[in-house]
Amino acid sequence: MGDHRDPENLRIFMQRLLDDVRALDQMIRGDLFEQGVTRIGAEQELFLVDSVHRPAPRSMELLERIDDPHFTTELARFNLEFNLDPLELTPDCLSRLHEDLETHLGHARAAAREMGIDVLMTGILPTLEKEDMSLDNMTPNPRYFALNQVMREIRGSDFRLHMKGQDEMSLRHDSVMLEACNTSFQVHLQVSAEDFARVYNVAQLAAAPVLAAAVGSPLLFGRRLWHETRIALFQQSVDTRKAASHRRAQYPRVSFGERWLDDSVVEIFQEDIARFRLLLTGDMGPDPLELLARGEIPDLKALRMHNGTVYRWNRPCLGVVDGVAHLRIENRMLPAGPTVVDEVANAAFWFGLVKGLGVDLGDVRREIDFDRVRKSFQSVARNGLDSQIYWLDGRVRPARELILDELLLRARDGLDALGVSEQDRDRYLGVIEDRVDSGRTASRWLLDSLASMDGDGTNYERLMQLTASFKGHQEGGEPVHAWPLARARESNAWHHSYRRVAGLMTTDLFTVDPDDVVDLAASLMDWRHIRHVPVEDAEHRLVGLVTHRTLMRVLAHSIGRERRPIAVHEVMQRELITVGPETSTLEAINTMREHGIACLPVVEHGRLVGILTERDFMKIAKQLLEDFLRRGAMESRTSSEAVPESDPA
Repeated sequence: MGDHRDPENLRIFMQRLLDDVRALDQMIRGDLFEQGVTRIGAEQELFLVDSVHRPAPRSMELLERIDDPHFTTELARFNLEFNLDPLELTPDCLSRLHEDLETHLGHARAAAREMGIDVLMTGILPTLEKEDMSLDNMTPNPRYFALNQVMREIRGSDFRLHMKGQDEMSLRHDSVMLEACNTSFQVHLQVSAEDFARVYNVAQLAAAPVLAAAVGSPLLFGRRLWHETRIALFQQSVDTRKAASHRRAQYPRVSFGERWLDDSVVEIFQEDIARFRLLLTGDMGPDPLELLARGEIPDLKALRMHNGTVYRWNRPCLGVVDGVAHLRIENRMLPAGPTVVDEVANAAFWFGLVKGLGVDLGDVRREIDFDRVRKSFQSVARNGLDSQIYWLDGRVRPARELILDELLLRARDGLDALGVSEQDRDRYLGVIEDRVDSGRTASRWLLDSLASMDGDGTNYERLMQLTASFKGHQEGGEPVHAWPLARARESNAWHHSYRRVAGLMTTDLFTVDPDDVVDLAASLMDWRHIRHVPVEDAEHRLVGLVTHRTLMRVLAHSIGRERRPIAVHEVMQRELITVGPETSTLEAINTMREHGIACLPVVEHGRLVGILTERDFMKIAKQLLEDFLRRGAMESRTSSEAVPESDPA
């Protein structure tokens, strides 16, 4: 890998990159790409989780134990990926894809369990926390650190994330590690060079309805955001754009694209080279134009490397196997999980729809405006099956109605045209039909399950229970539309959520400003039934605390005197004992006992993020006592049933 900061090295690499594009154009014009065969492929990304369903950063150790070239690293040490061997599109190819996924997943799961951890297929792990996104958890690969460094240099500031769904999230992060929140199930479809532009355009049209049926990532750091939060998260997590004049158009490296293709895949590579700076350089291989002149097929390494740093949701891919070049469309929009059968069903819907629409429509460019297709894609990422989709007849159609009334039939015809067996066709499209008809996508299951647990423990505890239930159903193998909702304390993992302050603290805070009238703090205590009100400045820095006892003293001193408006800063406590969210709960208890206090503000990077009070410990005590008494009753019944009846003789 070359030094991305060296101007001479960058110029040399750029020259080779331009030569690769010229060579690609020559290869297309000379019919040097494979034709007459269609293959499919897939890449499966995974989370590694520990016994309480938290991220387990042990990918390097697991890879060594698995010892299989199909498996490779991802950006974070709590992620893993395996790549399946390509399959020819034969009548049983979907069943074979399913079998290959189960085989490799089983291999990973068995090796992980030997280490006391496990694997999980989910678009975003519900138990992730922002603290997990530190560089300490970045996979120790020089390429990842170089990519992070150059992206920060280009951007010139921290990465910012802002999303609004049912909840709202706004945060800053100092690295590209937020990308590691996402895992996907990427499927590939081989396409001839001659047909590439037409088929790629159809794949773009199919993107919105396919994603609407497949959404599965509504939660990030405990916030309910988009139905497929990965779409916005990935774009913002690697966004290298700087602030510029509103008159100037700027484009993110993660995108749906800007227009239809006219003639060739070359158009995409030309546009990406024109818009996006080089991030990495490396081995360029022999001169591609010289190889072509000798009748050999070049690897186009420079072009493939640059293409690997531009992230279209439908991305063109080049490959050369045994001296034969081919082109693929890589569908990157599908989340990992929730089960293997759901994933293969999503792939089948995409393959069938791309083929079925292509046969019926011809030139998509004449049927619908590209901006409407892109807008529909954003809409379904936000709202899933509840979204509206611009479609070919000029109408805006509800996603569920469009899929059930029209697109499943087109996908069925497409799979027939591809030669897929009737058994596979009906099995996997049947999963899509049942899922869409019920409205139970993975995102809807997660959101409805979380809502059903409202009031049961802390939000962190509910997320842990949610993940435990998700994992159990995933291992059961039934498609997500058949899953019952998760229930509170479905497993024993909830006990572990209380080991750190982050799992116990209250994050829905009511605070006052130092210059507010103290009567506001008193009103908050009365309205919200609380006994402590933090005082923070405009930057959310903790500067004091108003307690119920303080207000009682103020009231006592004002008896018989003329009452004047008293500012909070006149009465607040300034010398405070605080803890961080990663502090152990046992340490927090000892701190409160040692200092004789009933409240601990929780501070991170100087800013207030939560509060821990004696009332929070009372909730735990109630739950623990309940569990203790329930176990005691069960043990008592078991013991009585085990005592043999006396012999009547």
